[in-house]
Amino acid sequence: YQRFRDRYGHLMRVTLQTGVSRLNLPETRPAGERDINAPVVVGTYEGIDHALRTGRSLKDIGTVVIDEVQMLEDPDRGHRLDGLIARLKHVAPDAQFLYLSATIGLPGLLAEKLRANLVRYAARPVALERHLIFVERAKKIGFIKQMVAEEYKIKSSKGYRGQTIVFTNSRARCHVIADALGKKAAPYHAGLTSQERRDVERRFANGELAAVVTTAALAAGVDFPASQVVFDALAMGIEWLTVQEFHQMMGRAGRPDFHDLGRVVIMAEPGGSYSRTSRKTEDEVAVGLLRGEMEEVAPEYDMEQSSEEFVANAVVCGGDEQQIIRMNRAMVGTLEPALPTLLDYNLVRRRAGRVELTDMARVMAEHFIGVERLIEIKDLVRRMDDAAEIVAELECAVEEAP
Repeated sequence: YQRFRDRYGHLMRVTLQTGVSRLNLPETRPAGERDINAPVVVGTYEGIDHALRTGRSLKDIGTVVIDEVQMLEDPDRGHRLDGLIARLKHVAPDAQFLYLSATIGLPGLLAEKLRANLVRYAARPVALERHLIFVERAKKIGFIKQMVAEEYKIKSSKGYRGQTIVFTNSRARCHVIADALGKKAAPYHAGLTSQERRDVERRFANGELAAVVTTAALAAGVDFPASQVVFDALAMGIEWLTVQEFHQMMGRAGRPDFHDLGRVVIMAEPGGSYSRTSRKTEDEVAVGLLRGEMEEVAPEYDMEQSSEEFVANAVVCGGDEQQIIRMNRAMVGTLEPALPTLLDYNLVRRRAGRVELTDMARVMAEHFIGVERLIEIKDLVRRMDDAAEIVAELECAVEEAP
């Protein structure tokens, strides 16, 4: 948003559309002007989708750019991105759609599913070195300190210092590594306030920080122009990284207009693991990630996800059953038949070729929840009076879910 506003703001209005925090605090208030019908709108998937899910009209859409389209495979956000694309195609059938990604397996197949023409750029503008180091966990931080210090001494032909992103698998580990690296390093994860994160971004952009230590879970949102990426861990929480996630994170090293060379260092502990349920060890995973190929984008959605997308599609097309069916079929992923379940719970009514949404079904669409979550909330509201206890119970249920 900032880059577009700086470059094009004198020609036209550029606005921001992100999710809105329910807490009215200085650090959670929108950082830019908000208008969904401005000439250029930069937003998150959910920020744009919320406008559609609440029935707002988007006028005169000429071009839609979907960045990081590999997020279709994300277990939490993938179905929402998939539904958003289908809904935007419905409201703007004549618009140009551009899908961007550096990490798609079998991109030709995805292009067919999206009814798009594949344009492939194979050349990488900045060369990338890959290094694999087998090292005990206790010695990793020592190696990281040395690599970060050496990289920071280097200055590119474009005048930028060598800076490092360190990826690890937990917020606590972020702080341990950042503390060990000293004042020239900072942790960066979703547990920080937006104000704290913006401060880290500013200091890194100004070359004041030699390293940022972040979690793999935040990799898709990290836009630091780093010359070096170091993997302290090859897991996201306790789950091993996929080939696609690994390639996405690795691609953060060596940025055009900043660096002459990108360097990736994978630190793998022989026999190391983060989960009792996986027999793989970190050294085995490292070799597998370096040799692995990304798979076809072919997500399958469960009833919770399918019902959420069904009601969102119904809002956008005014309940026309045939149009809902067409929108469902336009999605890349495979949906479960949600209508019978929604009818059973009296969340929708079927009448003369239309699907009429109840107020509760509209709540599902607006608040990004599916039928199972809604029923759980209704049950808790009946049993509990304290809103904080209800939220705590819901959060515990999410943590315990497989």
